[in-house]
Amino acid sequence: MLNQSLTGPLISTNIGQPAPAPVVNQFAEITGHAGLIATEFSYKKDEEIYGEDEPAEYVYQVISGAVRSYKLLSDGRRQIGAFHLPGDAFGLESGTVHRLAAEAIIDTTVRLVKRRSLEHSATVDVNVARKLWTMTANDLRHAEDHMLLLGRKTAMERVATFLLEMDRRLAVAGMMALPMCRRDIGDYLGLTLETVSRALSQLHSQGILGFSGARQIVLRNRQRLCSMDA
Repeated sequence: MLNQSLTGPLISTNIGQPAPAPVVNQFAEITGHAGLIATEFSYKKDEEIYGEDEPAEYVYQVISGAVRSYKLLSDGRRQIGAFHLPGDAFGLESGTVHRLAAEAIIDTTVRLVKRRSLEHSATVDVNVARKLWTMTANDLRHAEDHMLLLGRKTAMERVATFLLEMDRRLAVAGMMALPMCRRDIGDYLGLTLETVSRALSQLHSQGILGFSGARQIVLRNRQRLCSMDA
């Protein structure tokens, strides 16, 4: 569901927490080079951005807030495939429909550009095509890493991997403010809420991390956490 719009050129914007530079640069370079116009929309917490099997008509970039992409299983369980943070692009599909649904985790603003416009630019400009391929390859790498995490790692290794990822993507002055709740983390890692809470408590008791509020975490011993990330 689309709420509020503001049309303007897409530029590289990094509001809130820092995001990986390659993702930000690639999306901004593609749209800027092709002269595409992006539209901004705002979503409330837990509001759907697009649903599973809906037409994939747009490609998105998070400006502020955070987004989860997920699939609901037939028995009602939810598997989160990725968390999209400020600067991240998402919604780029190989087919004509979205394989996963996407929701705002907190109040979120995204920019979007028509997929048809991107595809047209890629057919006439090899640089746009190359950058789109790089974005797709980054998504594939994340999917492969996530598959390894779900298939082979222990519960503690999964939590350690998640914390290191968020530390890399979110940490400011040594502190990371997680936009997602522990249930979200569990659905991303394939763990129960209780298992996630128990792992975080254990890491806290070992002096590896500290809490400053429900979702404010500081890593006090990154080396030990890295040793747990098999």
